[in-house]
Formats: sequence, C-alpha cells, structure tokens
Amino acid sequence: MPTPTEARLQALKNALQQAGITYQTLSLMADTGLAHDHIWIHRAGDDWVARLPKQSQMDLGPADNLAYEAACYERASAGGHVPHLHGILPVSETLPRGGLVVDAIEGRLAQLPEDLPRIAEALASLHKLPLPKHTTPLLAPNDPWQAMREEVSRQAEWLNKADLNPDTIARVRDELDALPVTLPDSKRCLISFDTHPGNFLITQDGRAVLVDLEKGRYGLPGIDLAHTSLYTSTTWDVNSQAVLTHDQVIEFYRRWQAHMGQSPSAQTLIACRRATWLWSLTWCAKWRAQHLHSKDAEHRGQDWSAELTDASVIAHVRDRVEHYLSPAAIEHVHNELLHLQTTL
Repeated sequence: MPTPTEARLQALKNALQQAGITYQTLSLMADTGLAHDHIWIHRAGDDWVARLPKQSQMDLGPADNLAYEAACYERASAGGHVPHLHGILPVSETLPRGGLVVDAIEGRLAQLPEDLPRIAEALASLHKLPLPKHTTPLLAPNDPWQAMREEVSRQAEWLNKADLNPDTIARVRDELDALPVTLPDSKRCLISFDTHPGNFLITQDGRAVLVDLEKGRYGLPGIDLAHTSLYTSTTWDVNSQAVLTHDQVIEFYRRWQAHMGQSPSAQTLIACRRATWLWSLTWCAKWRAQHLHSKDAEHRGQDWSAELTDASVIAHVRDRVEHYLSPAAIEHVHNELLHLQTTL
C-alpha cells in the first residue's frame, strides 16, 4: 500500500508523462503553506517546480482555479521577477485539483529589512505592466477600492463566529469604520494580493523573485506595498520574521515610488494599508473558525482544514492568528498607521 507521499509522486509522474514533460528525478519539497504542495522537478537543463493546489483561495472549482493561477503566472512573469509557467497539469482522479509547472528558483529566503529595496523593485516591475485588452479570468473590478471594502466586509462576518474576545471584535470594527468610502485616486494595475516577505526568494545575482501567485488581480498597488511591510506580514514567516521601524517602512515606500516614477496619494496608500491589515485580521478570524473542520472530500473551492497541512505548519499559523487578533498587536498596528499618516 503506497504512502500518501508515494501516491502523490506517482500521480505527478503520470501527469508529467501525459503532458510530455521529461525529467530525471522528483523531490517532494517541505510543506510550508496552506494552499499548495510543491515538488521539485530535476531536469537535464533548468529545473522546474510542480505546484499542486490543496484548495482554492479564490474559492473556485478545480479547473477554474487552475486557469486562474496559470493566468497569474503568465501575466506577472512579463515583469521579470516571477517564475515562468511551463505547463498545466489537468484535473484528474489522481490530481483532483490539477497542477502547474513553473520555473524552479534557486535562491535564499528574503531577509528584512536588508532585502526591502530588492522587493520594492520586484513589485514595481509587476505594477508597471500595461493593462491587457482582456483582463479575464483575473478579477478586474471597475472600482477596486469598493471591491476591496466589500471583500473585507464579507470576511468580517467571521468575527462573531471565531470565539474572539469582545475587545478584539470592537477594535476591529472601529478600524473597519475608519475605512474611507472613496479614494482620491484609484488607478488599477496588476497586483499579486499576496506579497508577504516569505513569498520572495533572492537569487544569487540579487534579484527578488515573487514565487507564489494565485490571487492576482487588477487592483490598487498600495495593497501589495502594505502586504509586504505590515507587522502582520513581516512577522508571519518563521524564517524571515522582522519588526520594521517606521523609517524602514517609509524607505520601502520611497524605493517603490522611485522605481515607479509616479505614485498614488499618501491618503490612498494609508487607506490601502488599513484595508490590507483588516483583510488579514478578518482572514485570521475565518481561519480560526474553520481550520478544525474536516477536509472537503469533493475538492471544492476554499478549504482551510488542518488535515491538509503538516501539523507543525498548522501550529505556527495558529500561533500567528492568536497573536494578530490580540488587543496588543492590534494596538501596535493602529499606532503605526497614525504615525504613517503624518509622514508618508
């Protein structure tokens, strides 16, 4: 009887053979995230990586989710700081959510604050890409700020389902009330929507590469800037944790602005920062309420079941979720926002 790991590798071997992709050996990579398994594909030339979804963070069915992720890589890689897509492994009985084959990136994990200038350059390369004539299948709301507010509001419904203390719920709702209804500028561009520092690798030549794309859309660049530099992002990944100073955050924004040549207003950037923080907090409430559920045997949409991921990763996520939802952590980010409003 094959183990789950052996079965997963055999399923990938079959899919690669059917796709006509040649290789030498396969190596299962460490389970470090909630959304994908990763398998290193050793080849005679450049190595590739197979990304096998555990779930859809976009709440899509398996085939639609695969097409969405493929579009993220195809479009973002044009900026030069994202792995190229080499193949799509279709949904099958043995690969119930299919998979993507992308460049394998040889590099180290990003370290903060020293790698922030490289990350700023990588984000600018993404945000400067021209809008395509046809944006589908990626999300491209006409009013990206309104869409962000609505997404945060939907997730906020989990606040009362996550067994949180009343003070936490009250503080988060106060921050939700502080979101402006409109922004002075809301020019869209391609964004990742998931740029926490743990998703970047630094190559030997000093280039930052964003390796994890699945939630891309046409939205506000301030969301990516926030997701890179917020306390809830910089202290998320166990291997690259850092608490940035106010000056380091400001310098990161300035570096991005220098690469872009133009920038949204400070008011818009602060609003995006607050909204991204609230998206993270309400996601934490959602995960807290859902992670003890059994995994979905039919492989539909989102699935935050702890059964899908290594126990050590779940323990780490649980620790971070509890911390970010604590009154002390909320106060820390709230005070940072107040400070940035006067200097950004």
